[in-house]
Amino acid sequence: MALDNSVTPPALKVTGLAKSYGSVSVLTGIDIDMAEGEFLVLVGPSGCGKSTLLNCIAGLEEVSAGTLAIGGIDVTQVPPKDRDIAMVFQSYALYPTMTVGENIGFGMKIRRLPKAEIAAKVGEVSRMLQIDHLLDRLPAQLSGGQRQRVAMGRALVRDPRLFLFDEPLSNLDAKLRVEMRAEIKRLHKSTGASIVYVTHDQIEAMSLASRIVVLKGGIIQQIGTPAEIYDHPANTFVADFMGSPPMNLIPAQVTKSGLRLGDAMLDMGKGWSAAALPAEVILGIRPEHLSLSANGPDLNVHPLMIENTGSESYVTFDIAGTRITARLPGRLAEDSQQALGLAVARGALCLFDKDSGTLIPR
Repeated sequence: MALDNSVTPPALKVTGLAKSYGSVSVLTGIDIDMAEGEFLVLVGPSGCGKSTLLNCIAGLEEVSAGTLAIGGIDVTQVPPKDRDIAMVFQSYALYPTMTVGENIGFGMKIRRLPKAEIAAKVGEVSRMLQIDHLLDRLPAQLSGGQRQRVAMGRALVRDPRLFLFDEPLSNLDAKLRVEMRAEIKRLHKSTGASIVYVTHDQIEAMSLASRIVVLKGGIIQQIGTPAEIYDHPANTFVADFMGSPPMNLIPAQVTKSGLRLGDAMLDMGKGWSAAALPAEVILGIRPEHLSLSANGPDLNVHPLMIENTGSESYVTFDIAGTRITARLPGRLAEDSQQALGLAVARGALCLFDKDSGTLIPR
């Protein structure tokens, strides 16, 4: 039988990868299958192993077990320079005595490509990044955002099989981060590049990713699209980590009538059978899925704190001994003690096993 050569190999395939330093395990059982042109974001708290995983993909760290393939080629034992990758670091790592143009084209110069080809590629990439008017400046004459664009340009001229970004925006202020985030998203759409991107910022992950890999303690907790991760978190860790404010997690008792939340009762809506559920669960509800209701509210609550952000208000209150946040449109008086009636969006509820923390499917 003839082989089907029309199937595009994965941009990145990680199988059973593990990394340890002596007796200390940093990564365990990592399996990732990344399609060509995908924007894959590795996210998790500090120390979860996301940068170590990126360094293993880059070849900067040796793996303790498992295999890595880039573009269908096994690179587990291949040195970094032969992996056909380009990396953008948290620090800009620009040569201070070289101009912007020289920094962008330096890798091509080292490979002894023709000057005309270098000039053409530097011009093309600098125009894409909107820094073509800065080519004669030195890094010291640039802003933080401009320096990061130069670092990205140096990677883009390579045209590699895989781009690796290691928290590239963490040194920028809040406004620049938003601007550069949009710039990176635009670049991905225009180039169709395959990108693995590390961040601890879950908003960056949600806004940039085709798919997200959530890590905790060196173990993958969930891989999915931003919508899957947000709407159907695999466990309470993902539910709490992804979202700002995070998902509310409330201890609940299962009864024939629904869920008992302290002194309140709430029917579960469609999908779950009380008879099939354990006696105690954790109810998950996003802050935006609580809304004001004047007629027959599901919950009557007393605000403990009200924070106005301009277009909306975050209202904190207590249910079953747990602090809960509702994200409500408009502004509320911050010193208000008036009870609020809230409606709960049944279709957006999640239930988690109390002991394991895993999601209970509807």
